[in-house]
Amino acid sequence: MSRKLWVKVLQQERAIAVIRAQNWEQGCQMAKAVAAGGMKLIEITWNSDRPEKTISYLRSELPDCQIGCGTLLNLEQLEKAIASGAEFLFTPHVDLTLIQTAIKANIPIVPGALSPTEIVTAWQAGASCVKVFPIQAVGGASYIRSLQGPLGNIPLIPTGGVTLKNALEFLQAGAIAVGLAGDLFPQNLINKADWQAISTNAKNLMQQINLINMKLNPRS
Repeated sequence: MSRKLWVKVLQQERAIAVIRAQNWEQGCQMAKAVAAGGMKLIEITWNSDRPEKTISYLRSELPDCQIGCGTLLNLEQLEKAIASGAEFLFTPHVDLTLIQTAIKANIPIVPGALSPTEIVTAWQAGASCVKVFPIQAVGGASYIRSLQGPLGNIPLIPTGGVTLKNALEFLQAGAIAVGLAGDLFPQNLINKADWQAISTNAKNLMQQINLINMKLNPRS
């Protein structure tokens, strides 16, 4: 997928569900729950239980969603994620080899960066966009807003501190999309297998995003 097409997908969907599951069946249920709520971008972290199996299964079960893989630390993990069918890739750091490998495979890659230097390095290396992580540690939405002047041409996805309550603030600050993990999947709901409640969380989030999309992209 080209950079331009990936950005278009992000501009439409705006939110990525980040799943880190202790067993793969649970991870699949989490994914199905947010998909039922209208989320179409789902990331399975590599440090989940059997991520390759989860990705492959969800590709089949959720054909309307894009299933990606995150927390990829090295080339071996990235290549296995690609082989399992991951449709986009996230790393917590900037690694030029990983970026180039993903580009050759024509799969969007989103490296994690924090400083302006790291963000620009990742973008110039060919990253599809850049994950700003951990965003909570550097001021949250105000940091994204402050980057818009010099780096407004680079699509940014903040993660690490994005919640259901502040997600829209990040989008209004200039983020192209946000990644939500723990707040989208409260542990008490997972323990109770209350997938309907998680689905409702996702649905409410996407309804808010649709409203803000109409303001940010009135012609879309």
